[in-house]
Amino acid sequence: MPKVALSTISVYPENTATGFATAQRLGYDGVEVMVTNDPVSQSIDSLRRLRDGLNMPILAVHAPCLFWLNLQRVWGTDPWGKLIKARMVAEELGASTVVVHPPFVWQGKYANEFVAGLRRMQQETDIRFAVENMYPWRAKTPVIGERRVEAYSPGWDPTEEDYPHFTLDLSHSATSRMDTMGMLGRMGHRLAHLHLADGSGSNSDEHLVPGRGTQPCAEILGLLGRNGFDGNVVLEVNTRRAANQEARDADLAEALTYARRHLVLGDADSAGEAKQITV
Repeated sequence: MPKVALSTISVYPENTATGFATAQRLGYDGVEVMVTNDPVSQSIDSLRRLRDGLNMPILAVHAPCLFWLNLQRVWGTDPWGKLIKARMVAEELGASTVVVHPPFVWQGKYANEFVAGLRRMQQETDIRFAVENMYPWRAKTPVIGERRVEAYSPGWDPTEEDYPHFTLDLSHSATSRMDTMGMLGRMGHRLAHLHLADGSGSNSDEHLVPGRGTQPCAEILGLLGRNGFDGNVVLEVNTRRAANQEARDADLAEALTYARRHLVLGDADSAGEAKQITV
């Protein structure tokens, strides 16, 4: 079975150490470190101490790409430098994957060189750079209604480019209103990483507990379990509205149980469709 990890961002606004402790307390197989403004998330030595002290493996590193956390200056301002640093952290700490977002349209030169440059970087390491699917930004205005903004270049759908590896994020696929099973089929054997969450298709990136939205979470987990998926399943869930630690733990425990149950059992109603997709 694929290992089921917790993204440290799932306890935000709590810190990275809380993410490790929560994963250990609830019985996750490991963590994905989201590199943020928290100094612990940026430090190999600090992360190693958390990993070893809690016996909590680091399975993936998420490069500092998040727009809403204003991470433009974390690990410097050179976007290629951020990816090199993320690879170094992954190599030092035993992670198999670096999760990376497509560039923003205003990152000109980096965006123009991203596909070819990432392919070159992939040839230099066994760490998998897995490009994550994003979504168009939307806003409603009183004059023209819903307005769509293309914020990513070469685009928010990574399957339109020849990337070596992909991360499928199910909250993002909900926000983009894409056919998620179709996207999974296009990713095929290049799917390296799953961000498990849910969404309702609203304009906001919801990251709901899986099973609380409209995404085919159970179907995809069943498919990965049946096909011997060799990547990781990472719960990336928004718990910012939880009233306290007990409520947050309840959500993240529910998410872990859901993931493991469907990885083992699959989903009988969707087995016929899912068997047509190779991962």
